[in-house]
Amino acid sequence: MNFIELQDARREKWHAKDNPIRTIEDGRAFMESAGFALMYPIHPPLLVPTFIAAWAGTDEGLPSAQKSFADPRSQDATELMVRLLRERSAYEANLFGETNFLVSASVFPFFYGLVGDRSPKTMPKPGTASAFSTLAREVFNAINKHGATSKTQLHDRLGGALTDVALDKALNDLWTRLRITRVDYRPDEGGSYWDVLYRWSPDAVKEGIEISIPSALSALVSKYVESMIAVSSTEVEDFFSHMVSRAKVRDAVNALLSAREFSMTHVGNKAMLQITSHEPPPIVLDRNKPIARRPGRGRIRPTRPMPKT
Repeated sequence: MNFIELQDARREKWHAKDNPIRTIEDGRAFMESAGFALMYPIHPPLLVPTFIAAWAGTDEGLPSAQKSFADPRSQDATELMVRLLRERSAYEANLFGETNFLVSASVFPFFYGLVGDRSPKTMPKPGTASAFSTLAREVFNAINKHGATSKTQLHDRLGGALTDVALDKALNDLWTRLRITRVDYRPDEGGSYWDVLYRWSPDAVKEGIEISIPSALSALVSKYVESMIAVSSTEVEDFFSHMVSRAKVRDAVNALLSAREFSMTHVGNKAMLQITSHEPPPIVLDRNKPIARRPGRGRIRPTRPMPKT
């Protein structure tokens, strides 16, 4: 495979090769296949599919989040994305700031296990290293008490001289640490609605809390490599450095290589990671003696039936 062929295979997988997503079923399938997606492309570019490209069926001429209001494709793509959020087929995170980061339902518990709080129902005490601002605490308590809440409702409930800038910062701080999540968007009723994540998706949060950080990172790295088809170690580090240190990412990659979950392949003159195929099809010479060639070896040996589990 050369780099052009790799790019072409990624576009096909990410629905950016004249194969746009249109239905809710398309959206679910895209998110489960990709695992992760940005809503809009960011600068500098990051190697990850975008939801707007999957909707448009192309990765060319796409708007940034700041210019999305002027692109007619944005409204339809956003409506489909919000439908996925409502039915919990996808989750949002505030990981990159410039645009929303989307995570599939099956991947989300591992994502929560990596970056989420281990005590999602209680707020850290003031003065601790993980403490939130006074306003963030008040916002969390208001949403926790009243359920799904819009910014307009938060203004009414919290009162005082609360500015949009201060409220946005408090919401973003809570969102970044997966304390709250956007559960709906109603332009004519105050815009985004927020709820505490542990109530919105209790099973996913519970599962995530029980996953150790190394296990969560290994699972996420594996999904990322699968989604990219083939990817360099540096590109893996670039992506996950937004969540954990590069040293931890390198440790995860090396562990997966040692466990032979990953193998190396060359795309052009560049070494890249790919998911190892653990069950290569046997080469059958006759009906009674299927044989398989061991990777990297010149000799051929008979295969043995797998033990029953």
